[in-house]
Amino acid sequence: MKNRRPPLSLKPALIAGLLLCAVGAARPSREIIVSYADETSKLQLYRLKADGSSRRRITDGAHDCSMPAWSPDGKKIVYVQESGNGNELWLSGPDGKDPRMLVTSGMNLVPSWLPDSKRIVWMELKPGKNPAGSSRLNIMDTETRQFRPLFSDREQKKFGNLMPAVSPDGNKVAFVSNRSGHFRIWLSNLDGSGARLVSPLSSDMDETLQLPLEQKVPAWSPDGKWIAHWEGVEMDHLSRFTGKADPRRDALIEGTWNVWVVGRDGKNKRKAGHGDDPTWSPDGFVTRSFPDPSKGGPNVMIQTKDGWEELPILPAKTPRYGRFTWKP
Repeated sequence: MKNRRPPLSLKPALIAGLLLCAVGAARPSREIIVSYADETSKLQLYRLKADGSSRRRITDGAHDCSMPAWSPDGKKIVYVQESGNGNELWLSGPDGKDPRMLVTSGMNLVPSWLPDSKRIVWMELKPGKNPAGSSRLNIMDTETRQFRPLFSDREQKKFGNLMPAVSPDGNKVAFVSNRSGHFRIWLSNLDGSGARLVSPLSSDMDETLQLPLEQKVPAWSPDGKWIAHWEGVEMDHLSRFTGKADPRRDALIEGTWNVWVVGRDGKNKRKAGHGDDPTWSPDGFVTRSFPDPSKGGPNVMIQTKDGWEELPILPAKTPRYGRFTWKP
């Protein structure tokens, strides 16, 4: 009878290493919370993986829920909920549990967390003929619900300020302001001091359309080195808003809608691609969204090392879309 070879003995460290390799090979997809319209045409929040799997609805209200923002510690989300009093701000767990209202009335939009996962900033539109031109930014402690205007700098308070995005280190805020005549991306200290344009344009007008170019929706890269934003001719120049049908002009306007990326120092500006509403994945890749006739609704794309790929978080023929947020 031949001698049997003794069983191979693996050291604990080697076993651990093999397990880590196996886990790495099967690394789960990043999680996302996205807002889009359900069968009742109301915007609801859904939690799912970035590959589109494990989808589940986490809000079930009679009003639109949109613009979710996941806290840096991963334990909470804040979002906008429409009501008869305007747009409220709500806070809940990332599964939609234990929701509570933070702000009860007014036009409150685009919440953004500070790194402490305790405070948020957001924009408040003021009623009147020019709500964007008189809007302001607020800051709140979500535990006490105490809030105040974010900017104390007198010069900054003279202008409309919108769409805040706090830097990952919590020292700066990127926002949209009309203090230069057109809405542009600005960067300042949290109190509004030291404000400067961060994404210069070669011209204030689109040469073909002879319409003003605007900027909006700043978004920080996770390392704090880059700011993505939208740039183009605003949609209020489209036929459906002017009442004058002009499909060719509409196509030219939509063609100006692009996502750009610029360094926080205002340098190395580059066009990412056609679209709007940029975000950054936790591993540092920018996204953009745009209407896609082949899907019968919006499409979301993410830039990878190998180029642009679809981020399959929206069902086909989605009639309405209210942005999304990544789990940190």
